[in-house]
Amino acid sequence: MKRRDFLTTTGSGAAYVGLGGLSLNSCKALSAKQITILHTNDVHSHIDPFPADHAAFPNMGGLARRAALVEQIRLENPNTLLLDAGDIFQGTPYFNFYGGELEFKLMSKLKYDAATIGNHDFDNGIGGLLAQMPHAKFEMISANYDFSNTVMDGFVKPYTTYLLNGIKIGVFGLGIALKGLVTKTLYKETRYLDPIEIAQDMSRTLKEDLGCDLVICLSHLGYEYRNAQRPSDVILASKTANIDLIIGGHTHTFLDRPVIKRNSSNKEVLVNQVGCYGINLGRIDFYFDSNKNMRSEGLSISV
Repeated sequence: MKRRDFLTTTGSGAAYVGLGGLSLNSCKALSAKQITILHTNDVHSHIDPFPADHAAFPNMGGLARRAALVEQIRLENPNTLLLDAGDIFQGTPYFNFYGGELEFKLMSKLKYDAATIGNHDFDNGIGGLLAQMPHAKFEMISANYDFSNTVMDGFVKPYTTYLLNGIKIGVFGLGIALKGLVTKTLYKETRYLDPIEIAQDMSRTLKEDLGCDLVICLSHLGYEYRNAQRPSDVILASKTANIDLIIGGHTHTFLDRPVIKRNSSNKEVLVNQVGCYGINLGRIDFYFDSNKNMRSEGLSISV
């Protein structure tokens, strides 16, 4: 198991601290409450580890290993959320044979808290996605897919909230534009809403109206594109004001550590994505002092 450690800070009045700054013990001493966020993206039905002779990912990944890591971290800190940024389906024969049932059942066994919807999650059609929803014992969230004229109406929430150790956490989801990426007959009457506008509204609602101390976006927009006008996580971070962490997907971007961006109010936003196929498990720890000032520390784990 390979670990890459790094330290960042976020929150009102917090300055960036690099590897030579505060130690882990310093952070714990300064912070009364710890919230751990674990995350995956673009797992694409990869249940088993890659074979030892695989050219790119030899003997890496595998859901059983991820489950062991998640269990270990939850024992260290019960105040933990496990999230996924979409494209749960498509990529191995498990999906071809079981249509997503196995993926949802295993995610439920791991006690995922929430996931958003990626474009490949429509690969068996919206009816195929609906058929697997009874196996998902976690929240499915998407704020910019309007399912009101589809069979998925009522099965997807725009956001959800959690209260862990007195810290209120709001999580909302965003999906990529489906037109031109997914056949219309698969997503049917699902309406795509502008993700930047929706994110601004959602994050304001969570932070200001609902009083969330930590706002997280599960984004399947993609990290960044050459076309600067195409919605991406980097643009999302810069054009919104109340998001603390963006957990991304779609572009299979392997980030060594979360990237710090500045939002529209010139405050820091963490953006992270852990590649694909369940090879990495993202971990970010947030520490809150008695005034709920926030610091963050990240640990990237290769499964």
